[in-house]
Amino acid sequence: MASTHIGDPELQGLVEQWLGRFEKAVNACERGALQRLFVEDSHWRDLCAFTWSITPHDRRDHIVDRLILRQGIVQAHGFKVAENRTPVRKVSRLGVQVIEAMFQFETATGRADGLVRLLAEQPEHAWVLMTSLHEIKGHEEPIHARRPDGAAYSREFGGDNWADRRAKEQAFADRDPAVLIVGAGQSGLSLAARLRLLGVDALCVDKESRIGDTWRKRYHSLALHNQVALNQMAYMPFPPSWPKYLPKDMIANWLEHYAWAMECNVWTGTAFLGAEYDAQAGAWNARLRCADGAARTLRPRHLVFANGIVGAPKMPNIAGLDSFKGTLVHTHGYTDGAAWKGRRALVIGAGTSAHDIAQDLYGHGAQVGMIQRGPITIVSIKAATLAYTVYYDEGLPTEDCDLIATSQTFPLAVQGARMLARRMQDMDRPLLDALEARGFKLDLGEDGGGYQTKVRRSHSGYYLNCGCSELIAEGKVGLIQFEQIERFVPEGALMKDGRIEPADLIVAATGYQSQQEVVREYLGGDIAEKVGPIWGISPDGELNNMYRPTPQDGLWFMGSGLSQARIYSRFIALQIKARELGIVA
Repeated sequence: MASTHIGDPELQGLVEQWLGRFEKAVNACERGALQRLFVEDSHWRDLCAFTWSITPHDRRDHIVDRLILRQGIVQAHGFKVAENRTPVRKVSRLGVQVIEAMFQFETATGRADGLVRLLAEQPEHAWVLMTSLHEIKGHEEPIHARRPDGAAYSREFGGDNWADRRAKEQAFADRDPAVLIVGAGQSGLSLAARLRLLGVDALCVDKESRIGDTWRKRYHSLALHNQVALNQMAYMPFPPSWPKYLPKDMIANWLEHYAWAMECNVWTGTAFLGAEYDAQAGAWNARLRCADGAARTLRPRHLVFANGIVGAPKMPNIAGLDSFKGTLVHTHGYTDGAAWKGRRALVIGAGTSAHDIAQDLYGHGAQVGMIQRGPITIVSIKAATLAYTVYYDEGLPTEDCDLIATSQTFPLAVQGARMLARRMQDMDRPLLDALEARGFKLDLGEDGGGYQTKVRRSHSGYYLNCGCSELIAEGKVGLIQFEQIERFVPEGALMKDGRIEPADLIVAATGYQSQQEVVREYLGGDIAEKVGPIWGISPDGELNNMYRPTPQDGLWFMGSGLSQARIYSRFIALQIKARELGIVA
């Protein structure tokens, strides 16, 4: 999105005036003065700076009440326009002209960043406020100018060198980790890296034999559907020569390199068997089966599920499917279509994996039909870039883009998603019309927000088109509506008109169990019910139980894509560090 008046002293002056009035009013807890600083329909999202959680607030009176309630505890002060960051600028956000500024401040325990949007026509009033904890005083990350000199091992002649120390550290032979992270994908490794730099002892365990196998073992043609600028990892950006859309094996190998370079403690080939929480000790009894088959019980104070947002593959309960005599496989077990050249395949489902697999099978010469069970959202890759070019294609540093991207409460996110969904539809109209002409069922979700709000609600029901939609529109990939099927039979699908759609292969692209079921399996039904849903929209608009404290002490969840791993690993790490220090109970 184009911006104007970059670095304009007048704009910066308006922001400085607002920040000065805000600091004076919040320190004095002057309700009336604070109310005059916000419009009625204002929004504040706090990421651990005031609330030690991820906490949204909508509407002026609620914001003022919470600021006054928390200020006596956090003692926020020193508000000023941020140094060495994107200058104050005038931009349009959600069709509203605003003065957007990044600022910095301190609390009694930490240093924080923030973002404020003042109405361009009423710069004395804020519309959006975001506050974000950056670091805890006295526990700053040892990076850049604070990096260690390495003398403890590089010049210890006759003693342990770096490799010796790393081997001993990873063995955990004489201690328990403070944090046990289940999963060594992008989420687990990002969190492990941040915790290490905060001085919190953490261990990742992963059932796969090699770091990155969660990507490496997925179907052959898999690649990211959003561009590289969005998907950088914390501390280590991808090489500038890498492609815009990263293939799975590049990501897999990068994760392996990342774990080594960031000195993450990882046990591969290690199965997490379950855990019980000892409330009196404030620790988990976590049972593992290690790569050598040995059993190990660890006593971490914190347990983090960083194994994605879903559980085991979910096979559909469809009449007659168990009678099929060909090959039946879930997408989780699909590799590539090379073995199916010249043969017939049906893909049950119409989400991202279903489209990718149908396209892969077609590309290998198979005769493919897609069975659609419900309407979905289709967006071209080009149109989908609208969802993040607002922030990540403005030429700004990644950390500044992240600050902007995390500023929205749910009502604003839905409003923005609706606007973008309509623009995406306009861009993709010829393709969408062609799909509907073939009988493909389309929608924009229950709130009209298209694929963006579907991601937040269920992470399903959409496809970012990489070419399969054209194959369907042109009839090269067949389309069957589920209600046209009577049942499955040994030869394939028996249609209600009496004919049989023959198949040698059926791929069930039918999703996965919920993460709550994973909790039920490994931690028991009581904790699963206590915690409740994981992912999806919570009553306050944030994601259920994700990136913030859960109803179960010592239990955390972290999942989703590379950008979420980069952004939210900081806040889980800071929340855990605060508890280790006793700042937060």
